[in-house]
Amino acid sequence: MNVREIKFRGWYGNKIGMLEPSFNGNINEIFAEENGVYMQYTGLKDKNGKEIYEGDVVDTTYDGKSFVGIVVYDVSELDFKATNGNENYGSNFQYLTCCEEVEVIGNIYEDKHLINS
Repeated sequence: MNVREIKFRGWYGNKIGMLEPSFNGNINEIFAEENGVYMQYTGLKDKNGKEIYEGDVVDTTYDGKSFVGIVVYDVSELDFKATNGNENYGSNFQYLTCCEEVEVIGNIYEDKHLINS
């Protein structure tokens, strides 16, 4: 049985930045800082071995076409997907083989310029 690791990170603004808190059995440790925006780990890693979180900006290649999108949780599919607001990449990540077509290139808080292009 595969067990997905449950992890979060939090964006706490420009003064503090992005934090990936350690988890030692107390769920409250994850949310210790106030006024954070929390992003869940998808349980997947990109083609370079980097963990993929909600809010990440990813560059994907499929059928020779490049696609830049934001990782979001899709309630209708009960899974994560990359979207640019108009189109989705491959419906969702459950169909990608080890995410070899996906590369994390930033996140929506620290790299807004990546999604405005």
